[in-house]
Amino acid sequence: MITGKIEVVNPSDIEWTEMLLEQIGRPFYVRPLLDEPETGMSVTMLRYPAGFTNPHHTHPCGHGMYVLEGKLVTHRGEFGPGTFVWFPEGEPMQHGASSDKDMIALFITNKPFSIDYVADSSED
Repeated sequence: MITGKIEVVNPSDIEWTEMLLEQIGRPFYVRPLLDEPETGMSVTMLRYPAGFTNPHHTHPCGHGMYVLEGKLVTHRGEFGPGTFVWFPEGEPMQHGASSDKDMIALFITNKPFSIDYVADSSED
């Protein structure tokens, strides 16, 4: 027996929403594609402008990025188009785009998303 319904979204029908990252005074952009209220899982298109880096932070959820365009630059290496990178829940991380091109990825969480920035230990 088939239950429920499928969700069909055309990302090009959704405008990019600017998200200002106050920690560095620069924006990044999102297109929300799916939010699953029962589990908190979500899928979003994410665009980091060239040279953008989201500083060290943690999340109370695991999340993955499937790189569509550009290069995802992380604390664990650099990853190009066609690469899927999974970040475990609670791991301190940073990620962004290379200096020469915007990075666009599908951003997938496994439960409700939030972000906590880690104090820079070099400021002690």
